[in-house]
Amino acid sequence: MLGRLLKSPYRLQSVLVTAQRLPVVAGLLGEAEAPVFVVSQELMNAVTGFNIHRGVLAIASRRALPDPVDLLAGAGRIAVLEGINDHENLGVIFRNAAGFALDGVLLSPECCDPLYRRSVRVSMGYVLEVPYARLEPWPTALESVSAAGFLLVGLTPDPEAKDLRGLGLDGHSRVAFLLGAEGPGLSPEALRAVDVRARIAMAPGVDSLNVGSAAAVAFHAAFGRG
Repeated sequence: MLGRLLKSPYRLQSVLVTAQRLPVVAGLLGEAEAPVFVVSQELMNAVTGFNIHRGVLAIASRRALPDPVDLLAGAGRIAVLEGINDHENLGVIFRNAAGFALDGVLLSPECCDPLYRRSVRVSMGYVLEVPYARLEPWPTALESVSAAGFLLVGLTPDPEAKDLRGLGLDGHSRVAFLLGAEGPGLSPEALRAVDVRARIAMAPGVDSLNVGSAAAVAFHAAFGRG
């Protein structure tokens, strides 16, 4: 994770490391200009509040978020998230976005912070690499995604929605998948803004997947062939 941080555009501020992990960390840091504090495992546990086995903590400076219009200008495939307030689900979606080469993620104002520790960990650090921005006011700002030439695809368990496997997205150079939070899913207002409603075909008696799993299925169906 530290290696991914060092390769990211976030500026490293400091590192806290146990003596046992120092040789590995020193090799990663190279000429990075940030103070390194070496502590015992006991002190590391006291600082973090739990037994941190990897023995490394790092702090980096936040960056100003890009303007959504600028992010859209250079993108061809994006995810748009509404109300994702579970940090682990958010981290999984960012990891999926990196895995299927999405160009960015747009977050509604109610989405949780991608840079929260749990999101960073679950994403395997990819929240530090995948560009993201806040899209507001919500949901009217979805108009800017359509205006940029994106086909807005809203994922929903609605049985009346089109089967994801038959959407025929190959002819669209710009595609945005809109995903909602666990439980409520996409709001009626967001669904009214999409160009097409899509569903993942499920076994009888099962209505939907976890949003992180649904994102992976959708991204693979649309972008998995390169």
